[in-house]
Amino acid sequence: MPQMGESIAEGTVSKWLKQVGDAVKRDEPLFEISTDKVDAEIPAPAAGVLAEIKVQQGQTVPVQTLVAVIETAAGTAVSPPPPTPSAPARPLPPPPAPKGGDGGVATAEERLRKKSTPLVRKIAAEHQVDIATIPGTGFAGRVTKQDILGFIESGPARPAGGTAAAPAVPLPAGAGVQHPAVEPWPGDRVEPFSKIRKITADHMIMSRRVSAHVTSFFEVDYSKIAELRRRHKASSTERGVKLTYLAFIAKACAEQLRAHPVVNAAVSGDNIIYRRDVNIGIAVALEWGLIVPVVKHADELSLLGLARAINDLGERARAKKLTPDEIQRGTFTITNPGVFGSFAGAPIINQPQVAILGVGAIEKRPAVATLPDGSDTIAIRTMGMLSMSYDHRVVDGADADRFLADVKALLQDFPEGAV
Repeated sequence: MPQMGESIAEGTVSKWLKQVGDAVKRDEPLFEISTDKVDAEIPAPAAGVLAEIKVQQGQTVPVQTLVAVIETAAGTAVSPPPPTPSAPARPLPPPPAPKGGDGGVATAEERLRKKSTPLVRKIAAEHQVDIATIPGTGFAGRVTKQDILGFIESGPARPAGGTAAAPAVPLPAGAGVQHPAVEPWPGDRVEPFSKIRKITADHMIMSRRVSAHVTSFFEVDYSKIAELRRRHKASSTERGVKLTYLAFIAKACAEQLRAHPVVNAAVSGDNIIYRRDVNIGIAVALEWGLIVPVVKHADELSLLGLARAINDLGERARAKKLTPDEIQRGTFTITNPGVFGSFAGAPIINQPQVAILGVGAIEKRPAVATLPDGSDTIAIRTMGMLSMSYDHRVVDGADADRFLADVKALLQDFPEGAV
């Protein structure tokens, strides 16, 4: 089981792409894994025959666990990679007894628990929970996300080093949600949530609980962009770039996020974090769920550079080739349900961000057009809706509407020299 990032201690074998006895080529996809960060295809480390599968589909195991054996042409099995310091191959020995109560030296077990993932530490800090007090079920006793959410759900959180109960606050992710049991009828098919579907569900529930959602809608005339796309289609294609409407929208957002920092922010307790970087997440719909790869430093990219990055991330998301780092550190998200025909929607904020832009279908519609002499007429224009859900704890309606108005103005009068 490979380690797909510093904070990832375990992975789930979601699907075997080869069966025992199958021939495999070096770097050919062998199996798929799911982690709390990303789904990915794992390539074979060598050519040969898949001789044994040791971890079945659906099983979650620590990183560096031997999951399969490949017999090579030389008749020897491919050895697993050596264990890394961050993921020992064997359980740690029993820790020594702690010294002297609260002021004593922390045990090895306590130190290990406190080395849990950043997400676990973040949840612990938000709920004033001492990780060392939670029984860990993860690798070598580490406290997992499920451990801490279960601990919070089972009773009031206690501040680290104290005994007083913490004030009631919304639970993160899907903790505490009681879904009613529904009886399947004859002929129904029952499937458990996939890992990515479960993570998405928990994240959406948490976001609705945490943020005060408000949505604003703006109609945009994309006629000038439609003409720019038509004129520059051949030249952009020659450079290997598909110049989509989404690229223009992302470019307009990237430029305006710098001018409207409250939309490019996050909430931390009673503080607002104004992000220095402009990192735009682009939601990608997959057959098995939803994922949001991030274009880092989007405001520093040209239109073609941004289009190239969006196309590349989308293709690699569908091919399960993304790395955990490529879906983290977003500061603003764009989702594009319009490609499926949706007129407009009210998307849920991607925490810990404070705003998400929804792109409606872009199509020709009748609209009022003003002629040079000042008279009005009905004309055929390329139109579409933009909707932005924002966190009203931080972003006021005036803030959101000024941002959207500036994005709209840039899209309707996009400079020729920027293409």
